[in-house]
Amino acid sequence: MTSPADPPNGAGASGPGLKLLAVTACPTGIAHTYMAAEKLAQAAESLGHSMKVETQGSIGAENVLSDNDVSQADGIIIAADKDVDRSRFIGKRVLVVGVADGIHRPERLIEQVRNAPVYQGDGQKPQRGAASAASGDGKGRSVTYKALMNGVSYMIPFVVVGGLLIAVSLALGGDTTSKGIVIPDDSFWKTVNDIGSIGFALMIPALSGYIAYAIADRPALVPGMVGGWIAAHGELYDSEAGAGFIGAIVTGFLAGYLVLWIKRVKVPKFVQPIMPIIVIPIVATSALGLFFIYVLGEPISWVFERLTDWLGGLTGTSAALLGIILGLMIAFDMGGPVNKTAFLFGAGLVSKNPEVMGACAAAIPVPPLGQGLATLLRRRMFDDQERETGLAALFMGFFGITEGAIPFAAARPARVIPANMLGGAVAGAIAGVASVEDNVPHGGPIVAVLGAVGGVPMFFVAVVVGTAVTALVTIALMSLGGGRGADADADAAGAAEAVSLVPSPAGAPVLAGVGSGGGTGAASGAVADSSASGAVAASDAAALKTVSVSAAEPRGGGKAEAEAEAAPEAEAAPEVDAADQVLSGYLTGQTVKERLTADGKDAAIREMAELLAATGKVADTAELVRAAFAREDQGTTGLGEEIAIPHAKTDAVTAPVVGFARSPEGIEWGAPDGTKARLVFMIAVPEAAAGDEHLRILALLSRKLMGAEFRERLLGAADVAAILRVLGEIE
Repeated sequence: MTSPADPPNGAGASGPGLKLLAVTACPTGIAHTYMAAEKLAQAAESLGHSMKVETQGSIGAENVLSDNDVSQADGIIIAADKDVDRSRFIGKRVLVVGVADGIHRPERLIEQVRNAPVYQGDGQKPQRGAASAASGDGKGRSVTYKALMNGVSYMIPFVVVGGLLIAVSLALGGDTTSKGIVIPDDSFWKTVNDIGSIGFALMIPALSGYIAYAIADRPALVPGMVGGWIAAHGELYDSEAGAGFIGAIVTGFLAGYLVLWIKRVKVPKFVQPIMPIIVIPIVATSALGLFFIYVLGEPISWVFERLTDWLGGLTGTSAALLGIILGLMIAFDMGGPVNKTAFLFGAGLVSKNPEVMGACAAAIPVPPLGQGLATLLRRRMFDDQERETGLAALFMGFFGITEGAIPFAAARPARVIPANMLGGAVAGAIAGVASVEDNVPHGGPIVAVLGAVGGVPMFFVAVVVGTAVTALVTIALMSLGGGRGADADADAAGAAEAVSLVPSPAGAPVLAGVGSGGGTGAASGAVADSSASGAVAASDAAALKTVSVSAAEPRGGGKAEAEAEAAPEAEAAPEVDAADQVLSGYLTGQTVKERLTADGKDAAIREMAELLAATGKVADTAELVRAAFAREDQGTTGLGEEIAIPHAKTDAVTAPVVGFARSPEGIEWGAPDGTKARLVFMIAVPEAAAGDEHLRILALLSRKLMGAEFRERLLGAADVAAILRVLGEIE
């Protein structure tokens, strides 16, 4: 009798076919998810095997694998760039690769799955296939990134809710006293402040807990959160300041990998059922907590004390030098031990030397104000969730809540922390040289508005200049490093979605996220069911970014010719017959062109934009072109297989519209497979336009284009009517 994990002897082209299953998923869940599904199904059919493919796209999981499917399967291929729940595949051969491998190497994957390791469900994830390793997709480094983005995505709502409630309560119910801005204990606003403080207090445990969750699934959640709480509360290890968000990142990764290690320990069968809910959480939480308190806590406390003594020795020296040092410290870890050391040092000298607190007060709001300003200056460098967090950070910065910048620093520390520190140093230096005084232990513009600052004009100069420095340096470092996608490292090649039109749900956990998203990806380890659009938000934090680029001047030819051809259509504005509408009316005879005149990518995008403008749905053609160029700068929209789908999500269009044109000679589009684009679709949607129907049409389009016969008929269609008839098969 054979194991259900073993394929039938001789299965393959020369014998009985295998019963195979597959799951495909990419961070944004549109094109690559369905392209991989189509390629795998086609390859299985050509090799004489049967295959059912579950797609985990942005519209939810489709063609879901049943328990009966799994029980009868000879092997499962997971082609995904976000975490997929594997608990249902225990005892089966499971091959895990990137989604790009599902598109480009389907036959090889089907061969490899016959010898793939059997998934035991003990926390040991199957190794990624050789094909993935050979493709150089950098997945080893991306695990860390995805886990970090997962934590950041879940942390953001706590930062925003807690920070804004605290800020509002201070603004409406606070009184300026020698102890800072104080809210009377018996007031309504004190209750609001307490609620906000609870949300803020949970920010660090959430970051740590969901980093651990992304690494080792649910058993790691408790030790991760408890570890984060310990990191945030320095009184547990005799430190006046906790370890802050940096400590939470440390505890998150420690908890995740500790749980993974415990899962590998062989235990008797009668103990196995209670391992994930009792044994692992208790052992991991206890070990991590004791380790942090007795091993890591003492060095943190020692550093805190030595920093305080060192700062004390600097008093009386250069005001500019002291301001620079305090500004650097304030902006470094935003609530961690270094920040708290500088703040408490300044607060302790309020009555004797208010200039020291003045330098601190000027530096305190710079990180959140600077990051918020960066999201306004270069919006397309940030995803939707980050833009909304940026607005909240601006508000928190006004009220002196430095922690408003933590989501940005946690997501890309190598770029954001240096920018924050430079801006903080500039603000501190200006305030120090100008002898700005702060008579309360609090910072931000709010203290000046409430009359607690001496030298108000120079205080605001310090804050504004520091904020501008942080914003500009952040943008420069992101530009030099390739923007947000560079943090995902080599993942960008396989995981970034070629057709990234899905708006990122505001405040939805990733990541992911990540998500993505995975966020990264998204809530790593979560099952992508009907709520998958929320689960992939963290990965969307990595895959749905766009980079702002100036395109005021033409970047290629073909515009005049396109205008000449489009003008009569726009002037006539004929009624479109229902028979000439496909893709739910998004694509019509007006938006089909038999032959592109452009011979380059930029010129083709301009020509396609003019084609869409003939519908009357484009309010600003130049802005549409700029948005499409920005998307190309983020990464090519050439999918391969002679297909390109340039696209833009912009309010330059008033309604979703799709155009199609052919280039018999082909246009170099930078496709991964090196083919020139002969079939070009351009898709434009307003910022607010999204929905299941729209996403489903994109998914169907991606699937259909994977068929070589369909592409050939589309290329060979005699005229616009024939093209529409071919495209009308997409349903």
